[in-house]
Order: sequence, then structure tokens, then C-alpha cells
Amino acid sequence: MLTFIRENGRWLSAGFLLTFASSFGQTWFISLFSSEIKLEFGLTDGTWGSLYTLATLSSALMMFWLGSLVDRIPLVRFATAMTLLFAIAALGFSLSTSVVFLGFFIFLLRFCGQGMFSHIAMTAMGRWFHATRGKAVSIANLGHPAGEVVIPLIAVFAIATIGWNMAWMVVALLLLLAVAPALWWLLSDDRAPQSGKYDGLSSGTGGKHWTRAEAVRHWLLPALVPMLLTPGFITTVVFFHQAHIASVKGWSLMEMAPGYTFFASSTVGATFLMGWASDRFGADRLLPYILIPMGLGVLIIGFGTPVWNWYAVLTLCGLTQGASGAFWGVFLPVAYGTRYLGAIRSLATTVMVFSTAVGPGLTGMLIDGGITFPMQSFVMSAWCILFSFVGYLIMRRMARESEA
Repeated sequence: MLTFIRENGRWLSAGFLLTFASSFGQTWFISLFSSEIKLEFGLTDGTWGSLYTLATLSSALMMFWLGSLVDRIPLVRFATAMTLLFAIAALGFSLSTSVVFLGFFIFLLRFCGQGMFSHIAMTAMGRWFHATRGKAVSIANLGHPAGEVVIPLIAVFAIATIGWNMAWMVVALLLLLAVAPALWWLLSDDRAPQSGKYDGLSSGTGGKHWTRAEAVRHWLLPALVPMLLTPGFITTVVFFHQAHIASVKGWSLMEMAPGYTFFASSTVGATFLMGWASDRFGADRLLPYILIPMGLGVLIIGFGTPVWNWYAVLTLCGLTQGASGAFWGVFLPVAYGTRYLGAIRSLATTVMVFSTAVGPGLTGMLIDGGITFPMQSFVMSAWCILFSFVGYLIMRRMARESEA
């Protein structure tokens, strides 16, 4: 592993930096500012969630239209442009004076952070690596848990000392003065898979490079949609409503903040395990097991009372989140090839972003209607168990077709 990292450090660092910097557009980060934003703009859980849903849905549609640009524009130019737009979004968010502007800049934050930064990182790993794709995806994905460990306590401290507006100005400066130059340098030297028999492209199932239209018409991708959307949906709503969960359970956000470390640690472990197992056994064989930890985790929200239950919830959800991120990074290029990987990944990313868009608004309205999040968690747990079984059926059909 150390030799692999040393030989490919430049490109792995680019993937890591992209996923780390995506933190500033992720729900868990934005939700840290929820109390201050709701107070300043006079929003309820339902209206704040609905605004967030509308902004994220818009970002999902934009991802669908523009995600394939990563197949046509050199990564160094595309990633740098997205970073500059990301910085503008953070600055605009800090200066918002109305709900309309607030929603617009949430849209940009979600499009750049959760959408494009993660999309560019995983597309690059899928294209750059072949035999060691699982390792590469796992290492690049470490930026997500690294951000979850490092950033929350700093953000909470910043909100308490300089206020939420100034905290977002600092984010804009970091993106502009640190992330953009670093990505420009790291991505200025492109990479092709290290093997003479590959020309930088590897085919998918059936020995072909699938277009997005072909993938949509085939049974597999539509069948995978529930598996695609579930981790993002549940992780998003758990983090988005953490202030509500704290009030229902009698916890404080400061008591809950160490839970990010548990989430990040389990994410790291699951990411590496999935990356290794995908290279060793094939990602499709692991599909039935991805959602089981998350199903158990959200179930604990319904029953748990001491604050340590929150740590257990995030640990179990982190297992699914880490496994899921590594799985899709490996599975999509294997199934569909790399020539049109950006377009295929943009569709998968759109589905995932769509799920994170629907979640806050739907669950927020249920909360406003008197159905607390712990009550909703029982339905989410049952959903995870159901689609674990569906994943088993998908695995069996894929095995039969590969033998035919």
C-alpha cells in the first residue's frame, strides 16, 4: 500500500483534496449553521428543509446537464473553474440578506461541493486506475471522513467566536487561496493506467463502453437506483436534523460533536475494506450487505436515550457511507467502461443528490406535522433491510447473466 501511495501520490492527493474540500458543500457542514440561519431568517424546520430541498434538487438537475463535461474538458481546467465558483458560492452565502439569495447560494454550494467535487474525484480515480481501482477510490474517498473529523469542532468554535457569516468568508478564502492553486498543480500532469495493454480506457460488461442512454435502458441501473439513493438520503437527514434530534433526546450539539469522529473512523474502515474486497472479490458480491449497518443505526435513533447512542448511530451509518462511496467508485467503471464514465457518473450523482434534496424537506414537513425524527427512523430502518434483500436478488441475476 505504501509503495502504491508513493508511486501515485500526486493523483491520489488530487482525489483526496477534492473530497476533503467537498465538505463545505455537504449537508453535515451546512447543518452546523442551521440554528443561526433559522433564527436570522425566521425559518421553521419545515421551511428551512423545503428551501434546502429546492436548492439541492436544482443542483441535481444541473449535475445531470453538466456532469458529462468532465469527459470533454481537461480536469485541471474544469476542477479549477469549479473551485472558483465554489468560493463565490461561499462568499455569497455569507452575505445573503434574503431567503431568495440564501437559497440560490445553497444551490451553488451543493452543486459545487456535494455534486461536482465528489464527481470529479471519483471520475478521475475510475479513469486513472484499472487493476488497483479499489485502492485508489478508497484513498481518494478518505477526504470525506478527514473533513468530518477535522472541520466540525473548528466550525462550531468559529460560529461561537466570529459568527456564521464570517466563518463562511473564511471558507471562501480557503477555497480561493489554497484549494484552487493546489488543484491546478496536482492536476496539471494527467495520468493513464500503468499497463501497456490499456490506452487509458477500459471497457465495461460485454466488452463495450456504455453510453448513458444505453445504461438507462438496461435493467441494471434502474434496479440499483434505491441502493444509490438510500445512503445519501439517510445520512443527509440524520445530519440535517441533528439539532431537532438533540432537542427531542435532551442532548447538546457540543455533546454530539464527537460523534463525527466515530462516523469518520467507521467510514475510513469501511472504505478501505470495501476497496480491498472489491479488488479481491468483485464489488457486485458485496451489494447485499451495504445497507445493513445503516438500517441498524437509524433504528437506534428510535430507541436510544443516552448520548452515546448518537455515537453508535454515526458509527453504523459511517460503515454504510464508506462502503457505498467505495462501491460506486469501483462498480460503475467495471460495469459501464470509462469512455463515457463522466456521463454515467453524473447520472448516478444526480440520483444521489436528488435523494439528499428530497430528504430534508420531506422529513422536515413530517416534523412540523408532529412526527418526530426518531419516529420516522423506524421506517428508514425497514427500508434498508428490504433493499438489502433486493441487492441480493440483483447480485444473483448479475451472476446468472455473466455465466450465460
